[in-house]
Amino acid sequence: MADDLKTWRELPVAMIVDQPGNTVEVETGTWRALRPVLDPSKCIKCLICWVYCPDLAIERLEDDSVKINYYYCKGCGICAEECPTKAIQMVEEGV
Repeated sequence: MADDLKTWRELPVAMIVDQPGNTVEVETGTWRALRPVLDPSKCIKCLICWVYCPDLAIERLEDDSVKINYYYCKGCGICAEECPTKAIQMVEEGV
């Protein structure tokens, strides 16, 4: 098992993600302390949250509504910060 570990010299500089799309291969949802919660009644379907999400955790549906994929959401809060109608609120995980 130790043979699989990389030394610091083998890691990408600044831990930059060097393989596009690799976040869909890793379930990162357990990393978060805060979770975005969407209030559909406030959503105007502007898709700003979808555009800004760095982890592709916001899924665009056929009617331009959105769904949050909690398997990949790290809880960064960018979606809530960018939402013009405050339809997304960050809440403590497990509450």
